[in-house]
Amino acid sequence: MARAVRIHEYGGPEVLRLEEVPAGAPKAKQLRIRQTAIGVNFIDTYHRSGLYPVKLPSGLGVEAAGIVVEAGSKVTAFKPGDCVAYTDSTPGAYADERVMDATRVVKLPEGVSDQQAAAMMLKGLTAWFLLRRCYRLRRNEFVLLHAATGGVGLIALQWATALGAKVIAVVGSDEKVALAREHGAMEVIVSSREDIAGRVRAITKKKGVSVVYDGVGKDTFYASLDSLRPRGLMVSYGNASGPVPPIAPLELTKRGSLFLTRPTLFHYTAKASERARGARELFEIVASGKVKVLIGQTYSLSNAAQAHRDLEARRTRGSALLIP
Repeated sequence: MARAVRIHEYGGPEVLRLEEVPAGAPKAKQLRIRQTAIGVNFIDTYHRSGLYPVKLPSGLGVEAAGIVVEAGSKVTAFKPGDCVAYTDSTPGAYADERVMDATRVVKLPEGVSDQQAAAMMLKGLTAWFLLRRCYRLRRNEFVLLHAATGGVGLIALQWATALGAKVIAVVGSDEKVALAREHGAMEVIVSSREDIAGRVRAITKKKGVSVVYDGVGKDTFYASLDSLRPRGLMVSYGNASGPVPPIAPLELTKRGSLFLTRPTLFHYTAKASERARGARELFEIVASGKVKVLIGQTYSLSNAAQAHRDLEARRTRGSALLIP
């Protein structure tokens, strides 16, 4: 039997239950993985609350790392003992063992630990597709990055800086300003006490930024739109403050013929070749030292509810992990 955190109803962190579940044997093209580190992400809270509905009862969690303990009969790329990691759209990573399709799993290169991998598979690949696929950042471009000291934010901030972009970072409190600057922010805006769009206009000499990466959602959406240059791109990729209300297309016209996209990683990594490319580029930039993965806090698997409370209260720094 394996231990897994599951939900039987939607609600707050109190609905999380640690249960014993059958570990299961891998099918021909699957792997059984003993998980050693599990990533905690905002999407987990969306599944838990029902904002992103899942079939109940359900597991939670979409990224983890561990060791292969059994490989299916048709798996040739992996063997028992391999250190691996994955991110997957189907929740269920909050467990000490999991069976996964081998096509969703990547082998860890030397120099990348299991905790680093669990902290960066979803978040790092999200930063990759935002910066390299959704909008391809260019040197000397102004970019506005919300939640810049969160899990995705710190990786995206460093990566964008390495690409030569001029990153204006948005953080929620004065305590996070230094952290954003340490990781490459050209300017930092504290959303709790500053006019975001006004500061952006001042920094860019009224021109606005080329692209906004906004994982906050409802609370910052219009400030993000008002920060863009004409024909700029608004990338709304998360709902930390709640989902964005319906918007009339005319609002984009008023602000300069803007573009708006609401992407998800799993559409950008639907093919195995896309996942492999993203993982390769992610591992390369981490290995280069240009992007460092900050693990700000760890929790036991049995304490997953507290991890959710801290994440939703924005008390976390960098990535959060569950350790089985």
